[in-house]
Amino acid sequence: MHGKKPFPLLLMSLVFLIAWLIIAAFPFVWTLWGSFKVEGDFFSRADWANALNGPITTRQHGSAFTGAGYEGAWIEKEFWRAVVNTAIVTVSVVVISLVLGTLGGYALARSGFKYTFWLLMLALVFRAMPHVTLVSGYLLPFFELNIWGYLPTTIIVLVAINQPFTLWMLHSFFLSIPKDLDEAAMVDGCTRFQAFRLAIIPVMWPGVVTTGLFSFLLAYNDFTVTSMLLTQENSTMIPRINSFLGSTQEEGKVMYAVAAVVSAIVPLFVLILFFQRQIVSGLTAGAVKG
Repeated sequence: MHGKKPFPLLLMSLVFLIAWLIIAAFPFVWTLWGSFKVEGDFFSRADWANALNGPITTRQHGSAFTGAGYEGAWIEKEFWRAVVNTAIVTVSVVVISLVLGTLGGYALARSGFKYTFWLLMLALVFRAMPHVTLVSGYLLPFFELNIWGYLPTTIIVLVAINQPFTLWMLHSFFLSIPKDLDEAAMVDGCTRFQAFRLAIIPVMWPGVVTTGLFSFLLAYNDFTVTSMLLTQENSTMIPRINSFLGSTQEEGKVMYAVAAVVSAIVPLFVLILFFQRQIVSGLTAGAVKG
């Protein structure tokens, strides 16, 4: 019979947890707070307390908080266009990657041929290569075909980069599902594809959600591919934020970047909170074989 944990141990665990939460959340909370200040306050060298009190913000806008950074980023610099482009790219990459990954992962997991291992190893080598070395090979044909700078070509490249990772993850998830499940479905009269769609995918759903989230993060946070393959008009959020930071000599423009960073972070928090159960169950299922 196990006794209760000693109070000092519980107290130390609680203190450690609170300290960890504060340290982890501080950068995000501080950035959110600073996005409602002007540059002179948030990046004050005279007194760091100006970022809290906002004297310059109050003098310029009549209040200690202002939405000028968001107005400048979203309206003046049309950050909303980058948000729309990011939504198109990420949704397309996730959908295409999951469709190809589920079909390919299932086929490799149920295949008894030895080439399966070498295909997965080849995919792993391709995934391990730096993105810049892969993108450079696409530039010349894209320029010659006059398709550089458009969203569809960038989506194709991101899918190609993401597919090996998606294939590996989904392959491991499919291996955790007994073959008896799809065999039983085929005995009941299903075709191979019907067994895959009706018997396997419902069981695999947490793994699909987990893999889709990682695919989303790759496309959402990508800088190398999107900055090299997209024009300024078609850029996604991360390259557009970088363009704000590249003009810090202009008064106030850096606050556009701060406001844009907050705008880019919020959807990630919402996504993680909404799918947290599926993510945990998906990762757990992928770690158990048989």
